Amino acid sequence: MALQEFEKEPLNNQEKGYLRMRSIMDLGMGFLWTGMGIFILFIKKISTDMAEKYDTIAFKFFGAVCVIYGLFRVYRGYKKNYFKDR
Repeated sequence: MALQEFEKEPLNNQEKGYLRMRSIMDLGMGFLWTGMGIFILFIKKISTDMAEKYDTIAFKFFGAVCVIYGLFRVYRGYKKNYFKDR
């Protein structure tokens, strides 16, 4: 019962600031990671000079991982579920 009461307590100003900062950071970094992954995946269409050097299977895999991680960061920034005990 005490845990349920603790979960319903409102956030103080310090926790609200932390939540806002983490959310903005996660959204920003998520968009950067996703953008980098998309750039790597479609490097042939963006720059033919760079495609000769960086168009390998390993880079395609890394690009896909970047997109997945970026989308995860955007999701985490959108949900704002940083306090596990709340």
